[in-house]
Amino acid sequence: MAPLKSLEAQYGILDSNFQSFCASNGIFTVEDFLLHDLSVLAAFAEQEPTSERLKEGITQVLSIIDRQHQPWLNGLQLLEDAQQNKHVLSTGFKGIDKLLEGGLREGQLTELVGPSSSGKTQKVMSNILCHSTFDIFSMFDVLHQLENSLKSQGHKGDCKARTLIVDSISSLITPILGGSGPQGHALMTSAGFLLKKLAHELNIAVLVTNHMVAGEGGNLKPALGESWKSIPHVRLLLSRDQGNKTCSISILKHPSLASGEVARFVIDD
Repeated sequence: MAPLKSLEAQYGILDSNFQSFCASNGIFTVEDFLLHDLSVLAAFAEQEPTSERLKEGITQVLSIIDRQHQPWLNGLQLLEDAQQNKHVLSTGFKGIDKLLEGGLREGQLTELVGPSSSGKTQKVMSNILCHSTFDIFSMFDVLHQLENSLKSQGHKGDCKARTLIVDSISSLITPILGGSGPQGHALMTSAGFLLKKLAHELNIAVLVTNHMVAGEGGNLKPALGESWKSIPHVRLLLSRDQGNKTCSISILKHPSLASGEVARFVIDD
């Protein structure tokens, strides 16, 4: 989405002072603005000498978004869209498909979490176009190119692509999370928002893999922390029995299925 700076020429209230205030809260683009807790942002604005002007700027950005964004969907519209347009894609593993009531759903961002050598990468299917990226900025470039390419092919649902896979998204995001600055977390949230946007608007299933890190008491937990935890629609935990090819996958989070359900299957190397 557009940088806030690009709006200054048309909307004078979004001046350098407003942009600096937003930047101090990790907001650099309209997308960042959408993802921020606006009540918290308004509270910070109250503490500034130019609080009234800053609050006017916040209102102005919201007005711009309302005019340019498609109308928000209510619950019934979302259900109707899911029933008519969001299909299920088989993973190729009967146990996983049964657990997920068919497989991966178009329009959703699914995260597959697991320790090293658990078989996450083997889930990536063949007959897929691959792009190598080594940092979050090149990933943004690839995703925007993909978005433009698929949208140019036709209307929603007409494109041939059905699945987008980001293998080891944590390796792209972890390097920017160092230190206490907010920009890294803002970029991480923006990446999640973009992936969910692509899933919905392009009507594709988006799958990302994430590794595990040590938590309290040495127990393993998914990387990227609490801020990322709420982003995926679906979160699955993959583990592998030591010394054989038997794996188990369990639901950590799902919008319509119970957490804790487990399926076992065999994966070929």
